[in-house]
Amino acid sequence: MRTPRRRGASAAPHSAPSTRPASDRGGRGGRGAASAPRGTCWLYGLHAVQAALENPARKLRQLLVTAEAQDTLAARLEGGFPIQAVRTERARLDTLCGPDAVHQGMALLADVLTPPDLDTVLEHPGPVLVLDQVTDPRNVGAILRSAAAFGAVAVVMQDRNAPDETGTLARAASGALEIVPLIRVVNLSRVLDALKTRGLWVVGLDAGGGILDGASFSQRRVALVLGAEGAGLRRLTREHCDEIAGLAMSSDMESLNVSNAAAVALYEMYRHR
Repeated sequence: MRTPRRRGASAAPHSAPSTRPASDRGGRGGRGAASAPRGTCWLYGLHAVQAALENPARKLRQLLVTAEAQDTLAARLEGGFPIQAVRTERARLDTLCGPDAVHQGMALLADVLTPPDLDTVLEHPGPVLVLDQVTDPRNVGAILRSAAAFGAVAVVMQDRNAPDETGTLARAASGALEIVPLIRVVNLSRVLDALKTRGLWVVGLDAGGGILDGASFSQRRVALVLGAEGAGLRRLTREHCDEIAGLAMSSDMESLNVSNAAAVALYEMYRHR
Protein backbone atom coordinates (compact mmCIF):
# COMPACT_ATOMS: atom_id res chain seq x y z
CA MET A 1 0.00 0.00 0.00
CA ARG A 2 2.59 2.56 -1.06
CA THR A 3 0.12 4.70 -2.97
CA PRO A 4 0.49 8.40 -2.07
CA ARG A 5 -2.70 8.88 -0.05
CA ARG A 6 -1.53 11.46 2.44
CA ARG A 7 -2.27 14.57 0.44
CA GLY A 8 -5.61 16.23 1.06
CA ALA A 9 -7.20 19.18 2.78
CA SER A 10 -9.88 18.91 5.41
CA ALA A 11 -11.61 15.73 6.51
CA ALA A 12 -14.73 14.55 4.74
CA PRO A 13 -18.21 15.64 5.87
CA HIS A 14 -19.34 14.01 9.13
CA SER A 15 -15.82 12.76 9.86
CA ALA A 16 -15.35 15.28 12.69
CA PRO A 17 -11.89 16.48 11.70
CA SER A 18 -9.48 17.80 14.24
CA THR A 19 -9.51 21.55 14.77
CA ARG A 20 -6.11 21.44 16.45
CA PRO A 21 -3.56 23.09 14.13
CA ALA A 22 -0.97 20.80 12.63
CA SER A 23 1.68 23.14 14.01
CA ASP A 24 0.56 22.18 17.52
CA ARG A 25 1.04 18.47 16.91
CA GLY A 26 4.31 16.64 16.77
CA GLY A 27 7.48 18.39 17.83
CA ARG A 28 8.08 16.08 20.78
CA GLY A 29 10.51 13.23 20.56
CA GLY A 30 10.85 10.21 22.81
CA ARG A 31 11.58 10.37 26.50
CA GLY A 32 14.49 12.69 27.14
CA ALA A 33 14.67 13.85 23.53
CA ALA A 34 15.34 17.42 22.50
CA SER A 35 12.38 19.48 21.27
CA ALA A 36 11.82 20.02 17.56
CA PRO A 37 10.31 23.19 16.08
CA ARG A 38 6.52 23.32 16.14
CA GLY A 39 4.93 21.32 13.37
CA THR A 40 8.01 19.11 12.96
CA CYS A 41 9.42 16.00 14.58
CA TRP A 42 12.71 14.14 14.72
CA LEU A 43 12.46 10.71 13.11
CA TYR A 44 15.17 8.16 13.80
CA GLY A 45 16.10 4.58 13.03
CA LEU A 46 16.89 3.06 9.64
CA HIS A 47 13.40 2.00 8.52
CA ALA A 48 11.62 5.14 9.74
CA VAL A 49 14.18 7.50 8.21
CA GLN A 50 14.44 5.64 4.91
CA ALA A 51 10.65 5.51 4.52
CA ALA A 52 10.34 9.23 5.25
CA LEU A 53 13.07 10.09 2.74
CA GLU A 54 11.23 8.04 0.12
CA ASN A 55 7.83 9.60 0.87
CA PRO A 56 7.12 12.48 -1.54
CA ALA A 57 4.50 13.82 0.87
CA ARG A 58 7.14 14.48 3.54
CA LYS A 59 8.66 17.94 3.78
CA LEU A 60 12.26 17.29 4.83
CA ARG A 61 14.22 19.76 6.93
CA GLN A 62 17.52 18.28 8.09
CA LEU A 63 19.22 14.88 7.93
CA LEU A 64 21.93 14.08 10.47
CA VAL A 65 23.98 10.90 10.07
CA THR A 66 27.13 9.31 11.33
CA ALA A 67 29.65 8.27 8.69
CA GLU A 68 28.66 4.62 8.96
CA ALA A 69 24.95 5.36 8.86
CA GLN A 70 25.37 7.55 5.78
CA ASP A 71 26.87 4.62 3.90
CA THR A 72 24.06 2.34 5.08
CA LEU A 73 21.37 4.77 3.95
CA ALA A 74 23.07 5.46 0.63
CA ALA A 75 23.04 1.76 -0.19
CA ARG A 76 19.27 1.57 0.39
CA LEU A 77 18.12 4.75 -1.38
CA GLU A 78 17.79 4.02 -5.09
CA GLY A 79 17.47 7.65 -6.11
CA GLY A 80 20.12 8.99 -3.77
CA PHE A 81 19.58 11.42 -0.92
CA PRO A 82 16.64 13.82 -1.50
CA ILE A 83 18.20 16.16 1.08
CA GLN A 84 21.82 16.86 1.98
CA ALA A 85 23.14 14.52 4.67
CA VAL A 86 25.05 16.30 7.41
CA ARG A 87 27.73 14.32 9.23
CA THR A 88 27.51 14.33 13.00
CA GLU A 89 28.61 12.37 16.04
CA ARG A 90 26.57 9.72 17.81
CA ALA A 91 26.55 11.79 21.01
CA ARG A 92 24.59 14.56 19.29
CA LEU A 93 22.01 12.05 18.07
CA ASP A 94 21.69 10.69 21.59
CA THR A 95 20.79 14.20 22.74
CA LEU A 96 18.31 14.80 19.90
CA CYS A 97 16.55 11.45 20.08
CA GLY A 98 16.84 10.62 23.76
CA PRO A 99 19.21 8.34 25.66
CA ASP A 100 16.99 5.28 25.20
CA ALA A 101 16.36 5.79 21.47
CA VAL A 102 17.83 3.23 19.08
CA HIS A 103 18.60 5.76 16.34
CA GLN A 104 21.14 3.62 14.44
CA GLY A 105 23.25 6.69 13.71
CA MET A 106 20.62 8.75 11.88
CA ALA A 107 17.95 11.35 12.61
CA LEU A 108 15.70 13.25 10.23
CA LEU A 109 13.89 16.50 11.02
CA ALA A 110 10.69 16.61 8.97
CA ASP A 111 7.31 18.27 9.00
CA VAL A 112 4.45 16.35 10.58
CA LEU A 113 2.39 14.65 7.88
CA THR A 114 -0.90 16.17 6.72
CA PRO A 115 -3.48 13.36 6.63
CA PRO A 116 -5.90 12.88 3.75
CA ASP A 117 -9.65 13.10 4.28
CA LEU A 118 -11.77 10.09 5.12
CA ASP A 119 -13.41 9.75 1.71
CA THR A 120 -10.02 9.72 0.00
CA VAL A 121 -8.71 6.78 2.01
CA LEU A 122 -11.98 4.90 1.55
CA GLU A 123 -11.41 4.92 -2.21
CA HIS A 124 -8.88 2.14 -1.53
CA PRO A 125 -10.07 -1.36 -0.57
CA GLY A 126 -9.35 -2.72 2.88
CA PRO A 127 -10.41 -2.36 6.52
CA VAL A 128 -10.15 0.76 8.67
CA LEU A 129 -8.72 0.68 12.18
CA VAL A 130 -10.21 2.98 14.82
CA LEU A 131 -8.34 3.51 18.11
CA ASP A 132 -10.34 4.52 21.18
CA GLN A 133 -7.87 6.45 23.37
CA VAL A 134 -4.84 4.24 22.76
CA THR A 135 -2.15 6.43 24.31
CA ASP A 136 1.15 4.55 24.08
CA PRO A 137 3.09 5.71 20.98
CA ARG A 138 4.83 2.34 20.71
CA ASN A 139 1.46 0.59 20.56
CA VAL A 140 0.18 3.01 17.92
CA GLY A 141 3.37 2.51 15.91
CA ALA A 142 3.09 -1.26 16.13
CA ILE A 143 -0.57 -1.05 15.07
CA LEU A 144 0.42 1.02 12.03
CA ARG A 145 2.97 -1.65 11.13
CA SER A 146 0.33 -4.40 11.30
CA ALA A 147 -2.09 -2.19 9.37
CA ALA A 148 0.43 -1.89 6.54
CA ALA A 149 1.19 -5.63 6.60
CA PHE A 150 -2.46 -6.67 6.41
CA GLY A 151 -3.88 -4.08 4.02
CA ALA A 152 -5.69 -1.59 6.27
CA VAL A 153 -6.29 1.73 4.51
CA ALA A 154 -6.12 4.03 7.54
CA VAL A 155 -5.80 4.26 11.30
CA VAL A 156 -8.21 6.72 12.90
CA MET A 157 -7.84 8.04 16.44
CA GLN A 158 -9.01 10.94 18.57
CA ASP A 159 -7.07 14.17 18.56
CA ARG A 160 -7.01 14.14 22.36
CA ASN A 161 -5.86 11.26 24.54
CA ALA A 162 -3.65 9.98 21.75
CA PRO A 163 0.10 10.33 21.10
CA ASP A 164 1.60 12.93 18.79
CA GLU A 165 3.63 12.00 15.76
CA THR A 166 7.10 11.41 17.21
CA GLY A 167 10.27 9.50 16.56
CA THR A 168 9.17 6.91 19.11
CA LEU A 169 5.93 6.26 17.25
CA ALA A 170 7.60 6.29 13.83
CA ARG A 171 10.32 3.86 14.84
CA ALA A 172 7.79 1.43 16.28
CA ALA A 173 5.91 1.68 12.98
CA SER A 174 9.11 0.69 11.12
CA GLY A 175 8.24 2.78 8.06
CA ALA A 176 4.47 2.19 8.15
CA LEU A 177 3.79 5.78 9.23
CA GLU A 178 4.65 6.75 5.64
CA ILE A 179 2.34 4.08 4.19
CA VAL A 180 -0.85 4.03 6.26
CA PRO A 181 -2.56 7.40 6.90
CA LEU A 182 -2.97 8.30 10.56
CA ILE A 183 -6.13 10.40 10.78
CA ARG A 184 -7.02 12.40 13.89
CA VAL A 185 -10.63 13.32 14.63
CA VAL A 186 -12.48 15.19 17.34
CA ASN A 187 -15.47 12.89 17.85
CA LEU A 188 -15.01 9.14 17.48
CA SER A 189 -18.71 8.32 17.63
CA ARG A 190 -19.45 10.59 14.67
CA VAL A 191 -16.70 8.93 12.69
CA LEU A 192 -18.13 5.49 13.40
CA ASP A 193 -21.52 6.70 12.18
CA ALA A 194 -19.87 8.18 9.08
CA LEU A 195 -18.14 4.87 8.35
CA LYS A 196 -21.49 3.08 8.62
CA THR A 197 -23.09 5.44 6.10
CA ARG A 198 -20.23 4.59 3.75
CA GLY A 199 -21.03 0.91 3.96
CA LEU A 200 -18.56 -0.33 6.58
CA TRP A 201 -19.52 -2.81 9.29
CA VAL A 202 -18.19 -1.52 12.63
CA VAL A 203 -16.75 -4.27 14.85
CA GLY A 204 -15.57 -3.49 18.37
CA LEU A 205 -12.79 -5.80 19.48
CA ASP A 206 -13.59 -6.56 23.09
CA ALA A 207 -14.82 -9.25 25.43
CA GLY A 208 -18.53 -9.78 25.86
CA GLY A 209 -19.36 -10.63 22.26
CA GLY A 210 -18.83 -13.55 19.95
CA ILE A 211 -15.54 -14.77 18.51
CA LEU A 212 -14.08 -12.79 15.62
CA ASP A 213 -14.44 -14.93 12.50
CA GLY A 214 -12.69 -13.53 9.45
CA ALA A 215 -14.71 -15.75 7.12
CA SER A 216 -17.91 -13.92 8.06
CA PHE A 217 -16.38 -10.65 6.83
CA SER A 218 -14.97 -11.96 3.55
CA GLN A 219 -17.64 -10.10 1.56
CA ARG A 220 -18.06 -7.18 3.93
CA ARG A 221 -15.83 -4.18 4.55
CA VAL A 222 -14.98 -3.72 8.22
CA ALA A 223 -14.00 -0.91 10.55
CA LEU A 224 -12.23 -2.55 13.49
CA VAL A 225 -12.36 -0.59 16.75
CA LEU A 226 -9.79 -1.19 19.50
CA GLY A 227 -9.90 0.20 23.02
CA ALA A 228 -7.31 1.70 25.31
CA GLU A 229 -4.65 -0.33 27.04
CA GLY A 230 -6.31 -1.97 30.04
CA ALA A 231 -9.59 -0.03 29.92
CA GLY A 232 -10.85 -1.38 26.60
CA LEU A 233 -13.65 0.27 24.65
CA ARG A 234 -15.55 3.11 26.29
CA ARG A 235 -19.31 2.66 26.73
CA LEU A 236 -20.30 5.21 24.08
CA THR A 237 -17.87 3.69 21.59
CA ARG A 238 -19.31 0.22 22.21
CA GLU A 239 -22.81 1.54 21.62
CA HIS A 240 -21.81 2.83 18.18
CA CYS A 241 -20.45 -0.55 17.05
CA ASP A 242 -22.55 -2.88 14.92
CA GLU A 243 -21.21 -5.84 16.88
CA ILE A 244 -18.68 -6.75 19.56
CA ALA A 245 -16.26 -9.63 18.99
CA GLY A 246 -13.26 -11.06 20.78
CA LEU A 247 -10.32 -13.23 19.79
CA ALA A 248 -10.21 -17.00 20.13
CA MET A 249 -7.48 -17.64 22.68
CA SER A 250 -6.46 -19.91 25.53
CA SER A 251 -8.10 -19.44 28.92
CA ASP A 252 -4.61 -19.25 30.38
CA MET A 253 -4.40 -15.61 29.29
CA GLU A 254 -7.14 -13.06 29.84
CA SER A 255 -6.15 -10.54 27.19
CA LEU A 256 -3.49 -9.35 24.75
CA ASN A 257 -1.65 -6.08 24.40
CA VAL A 258 -3.71 -3.82 22.11
CA SER A 259 -1.09 -3.87 19.33
CA ASN A 260 -0.89 -7.68 19.46
CA ALA A 261 -4.69 -7.93 19.41
CA ALA A 262 -4.80 -5.64 16.38
CA ALA A 263 -2.29 -7.82 14.53
CA VAL A 264 -4.19 -11.04 15.26
CA ALA A 265 -7.55 -9.53 14.28
CA LEU A 266 -6.21 -8.01 11.07
CA TYR A 267 -4.59 -11.29 10.09
CA GLU A 268 -7.82 -13.18 10.78
CA MET A 269 -9.68 -10.90 8.37
CA TYR A 270 -6.83 -10.70 5.84
CA ARG A 271 -6.55 -14.44 5.29
CA HIS A 272 -10.23 -14.64 4.30
CA ARG A 273 -10.28 -11.67 1.93
